Amino acid sequence: MNKIFKQALLAVATTSIVVAAQAETTMVIVSWGGAYTKSQQRAYHQPYMDANPGIKIVNDDSASEGASKLRAQVEAGNVTWDLLDAEAPNAITLCDEGLVEEINFDKDLAPAPDGTSATEDFGKSLISDCFIPQIAYSTTLGYRSDIYDVAPTKMADVFDLKKFPGKRSLEKRPDPNLEWALIADGVDPKDVYKVLDTEEGVARAFAKLDTIKDQVIWWTKGSQPMQLLADGEVAFGSAYNGRLFEAIEVNKQPIKMLWDGQALQLDGWVVPKGAPNKAEIMKYLRFATDTQRLADQAKFISYGPLRASSAPMVGKHADLGIDMAPHMPTAPENMKGAIFYDFEWWADNKDDLAERFEAWLAKG
Repeated sequence: MNKIFKQALLAVATTSIVVAAQAETTMVIVSWGGAYTKSQQRAYHQPYMDANPGIKIVNDDSASEGASKLRAQVEAGNVTWDLLDAEAPNAITLCDEGLVEEINFDKDLAPAPDGTSATEDFGKSLISDCFIPQIAYSTTLGYRSDIYDVAPTKMADVFDLKKFPGKRSLEKRPDPNLEWALIADGVDPKDVYKVLDTEEGVARAFAKLDTIKDQVIWWTKGSQPMQLLADGEVAFGSAYNGRLFEAIEVNKQPIKMLWDGQALQLDGWVVPKGAPNKAEIMKYLRFATDTQRLADQAKFISYGPLRASSAPMVGKHADLGIDMAPHMPTAPENMKGAIFYDFEWWADNKDDLAERFEAWLAKG
């Protein structure tokens, strides 16, 4: 009995040690905050933690500075992030610099329910060897619906201070402001990058931005334009379409969306080189990017899942009960006048134009 008792005690102690070790596995996932991180928490993070009690996921909302901060971490040999949510151009750059891991898509990611490989299911959204696609989203404009007798309908209206007076809030970066300026100046959306690829085109875009510069409040975090719009401090604010959806449909604010000129973009995950919990984060990624999870995210935010097998599963909002399909940036009605963001073009030109944009801002 004594021997059996000792063995039982040893088994309990061993189990306790294992459970304690599991409880210490904390993964830091960096994303954008706001409605987007909330949707990830509900669709991916919490279900994964529920299924894996030894795992704790901590959200870090500094993805807007993700590339520069990750670069500093890698250079210092002190990587504290397990996963970074990145826009496609930044993912391409980070991959080219060797700062993030390459992915074996068909080995590391789950196939579709019918057995279709991840490579085929994600299709053209696999724009980098390191980029794991999640959603299609757009940066577009919201406007106060309670201040104009005639509603704005086109990008040119954002630049028309006479017909539509009031402050504008735009993100403090060259893209997609340069594209919008050209569209407002009469360039067809499908020709934007052809024009922007010339010195004359860049000068033309900055000249158009000059016409509203003194009426612009620049933002650097996605929550800022939403607060400015909510407080009535600006008439127009550029924002991610998911944040605008939350303001309009969830919070019932007097805001409407201007889809014309929306910049359609891809967003996804990259795994930092030297991630502290790489083996566990790869298990998480297989779960979080499967067909069901990507479809589930669309229950909470109006971003389109990038798996072909997920798209037919998009249904109603989990809380509001409204059909989500018309609110997706990829809905046919919303795609009229859209820009397909050129990831490779921006990966090649962003540093130069960012420097030029900062110089332009400094001119006052």
